[in-house]
Amino acid sequence: MNDNDLEMDPVVYIVIGRVWKDEDTSPDAAITIHAFLMAPDDDDAVRKTLEALSSQGFTEADLDQIGVIDGEPDEPIYEGAYHDALSGNVAIVTLAD
Repeated sequence: MNDNDLEMDPVVYIVIGRVWKDEDTSPDAAITIHAFLMAPDDDDAVRKTLEALSSQGFTEADLDQIGVIDGEPDEPIYEGAYHDALSGNVAIVTLAD
């Protein structure tokens, strides 16, 4: 068996940051987001996240962290987002502070 025969798990990224609907909104009014998506690399994951946020009406974004999800999340809030990402969508979870 060579490396080409190994089945690879899909790479699902999580991008964590804060967003604003209006560029004049104070920093304290930021909405925390966790974005789940599949991408070939970090740069593409950030680009896709910013495009998805823009399409949802967010005008400003401060992305703080990016990582790869190691298997399906245990937290119920993330299960749907993870499965949406596996389907090729960018899933945005908004968290109230």
